[in-house]
Amino acid sequence: MDLNARARKLKTDIPALFLSLRDRDTPMPAKIFAGVTVAYALSPVDLVPDFIPVLGYLDDVILLPMLVALTMKFIPNDVLERNRKSAEGMWKDGKPQKWYYTIPIIFIWLIIIVLILKAIV
Repeated sequence: MDLNARARKLKTDIPALFLSLRDRDTPMPAKIFAGVTVAYALSPVDLVPDFIPVLGYLDDVILLPMLVALTMKFIPNDVLERNRKSAEGMWKDGKPQKWYYTIPIIFIWLIIIVLILKAIV
């Protein structure tokens, strides 16, 4: 599988992990891994900033697929396949169709910013 095919697969796998996170049939350890993986995928903060040449994109190319693969090992196959099918229509024309899924991420980042500002002031 080439790099472009893997990137397209991540566009389906990450929303499928998010849906698995909300699924009742997903075991608790898988939900924890899925939460970490989805939060890292949606987070604007990377372990290595993207402006650093070569190293900046290594976390997106190596770390994120590894987190997705590790998380998928904990999710039962039937649950994962069901959520993959549900996630198929979430990305059309390269944009998420269900934008309101970003509201919790924005809310978390606002809380972090407020806490940092409180610590500074």
